[in-house]
Amino acid sequence: MESHGFDFTAAMRRLCADMIARLAELQHIDLGRVAMSLSQTRKSVAYGLYASLTPLRFEGGALQKELRGRHYGVDPMRDDSGREYLYILSFYLPRFANTTWEEKLSTVLHELWHISPEFNGDLRRHEGRCYAHGRSQREYDARMDRLAQKWLALGPPEPLYDFLLKSFEELVAEHGTVKGTHWQTPKLVQM
Repeated sequence: MESHGFDFTAAMRRLCADMIARLAELQHIDLGRVAMSLSQTRKSVAYGLYASLTPLRFEGGALQKELRGRHYGVDPMRDDSGREYLYILSFYLPRFANTTWEEKLSTVLHELWHISPEFNGDLRRHEGRCYAHGRSQREYDARMDRLAQKWLALGPPEPLYDFLLKSFEELVAEHGTVKGTHWQTPKLVQM
């Protein structure tokens, strides 16, 4: 039987959809307005980004921002039907796939948690100097670990997440290739 490869972004979309459906803390997210992206890392090393969330609007969901006396906006990204995306959720392979399965779950939730509760294209903003993670990265990470355990306790079907149990090399060995959609981060455009 010929393999057509493993569609990583499709698998991540199904996983995220289940997390959003099961966890009340994430039910403000409209996954149809989140572009799922796969990015290839240049080197297969353990350090660096595993995943990232790129907001496609400015603070408070604003369409424009003034920088040095000029107004800028983000060039809109749209799906095939013309619906505008508000976020890009990117996973960096093989780095992400070569972490532990617990780290993978926490990383996915970490990025989903960054999505503003208003779902307006901005990030969730915390009090203090580090608005992205709050006063303690350690506390933020511990919260994501607890959220991952809560999701698992709600009984998601194993076939939904079993790909996270495998390393990048194991996924390639099983499927021949790992593929997915890649989205370029849109540029700021002067208004």
